[in-house]
Amino acid sequence: MKRWWNLATLLSRPRPRVGSTPAREIHRENKWRLLRYEPAAAPRERPRTPVLLVPSLINRHYVLDLMPGKSFAEWLVAQGHDTYIVDWGTPDDEDRYLGFDDIVDGYVGRAIRRAAAAAGTERVHVLGYCLGGTLVAIHAAVRPEHVASLTLLAAPIGFHDEGLLSRWTRTRSLDVAALVAATGNVPWQLMQSAFQLLRPTMNLSKAVHLVDKAWDDEFLDGFLAIESWGHDNVSFPGACYERYIQALYRDDALLAGTLSLSGQPVRLERIDCPLLAVTFEHDHIVPPASAAVVLERVGSPDKVHLHLSGGHVGAVVSKKAASSLWPALSRFWLERDALGTSTPAQPPSQRAPAPKRAAAPKRAAAPKRP
Repeated sequence: MKRWWNLATLLSRPRPRVGSTPAREIHRENKWRLLRYEPAAAPRERPRTPVLLVPSLINRHYVLDLMPGKSFAEWLVAQGHDTYIVDWGTPDDEDRYLGFDDIVDGYVGRAIRRAAAAAGTERVHVLGYCLGGTLVAIHAAVRPEHVASLTLLAAPIGFHDEGLLSRWTRTRSLDVAALVAATGNVPWQLMQSAFQLLRPTMNLSKAVHLVDKAWDDEFLDGFLAIESWGHDNVSFPGACYERYIQALYRDDALLAGTLSLSGQPVRLERIDCPLLAVTFEHDHIVPPASAAVVLERVGSPDKVHLHLSGGHVGAVVSKKAASSLWPALSRFWLERDALGTSTPAQPPSQRAPAPKRAAAPKRAAAPKRP
């Protein structure tokens, strides 16, 4: 009975609060801003190095702060991590001229430096999710000075894969220059339609699952929160999109070693900080091989691959993530802090010696099911 009542009243059901973990703005520039999450109580001794979360450029940041109980940011704050996040905001018409270098070198760089300055450290642990991971990997390859470690969460690095998104984007019928000339900023509706075509039966599958689980209030709240986020998308600045598609999807320039950032060559082998690459078995947006290839290219001797079940979004925000993925990420940062991969900001004469490198790469086993 409860199932049918919940379905009948679904449209009038109060929507769950999304992006509700308390945070304050510490930097704003153009449309984007940097947020620092507030500790819920007087924090115990904090981990040494702050954590900066960089979401995809075309999605709202609150996927990492979805709702109480299903918020990675909320969980990090509860563990004592000094946590920051980039909110990309909403581009306007004038942002059609915003370039790839403006965002990846300028905005990402300033977010990293502002977070480090606010925390009183020289470096920060940087986590990039999806396209956000691609951006921070490119930045770290050219500007590594303030990156204590790099966590790439379902982040595409190799773009010539067998996934449908890669194949579509490389077809000659997609005239990127004409699209940008006609639209300015590439409309989010167009991009969302492309993602939905990756799994044409996804909406039907969700409807069936909804009917099956409608009796569960907790499931319904989580379902509505994800749907709210999934339909709250961001258009892509035109100039940045044009170079992103040509250089990465079509030229595979990041792996080919032909990409540049503000005139500087992007070489993945220059990344020598600790690296954690997270892939998901059923990720239909970023195939695991596309994300895992970074482990073969970076120069760091300390690199870990965590491969989990689940999909591109569900594995990050599910209840299971709180007992598997999230603790694994926190452990990675805490272990590197203990090894001395990051140090508080000090005058040059007082700086600690460079940390010793691990002897060999290692692969983390997937956590056991709770």
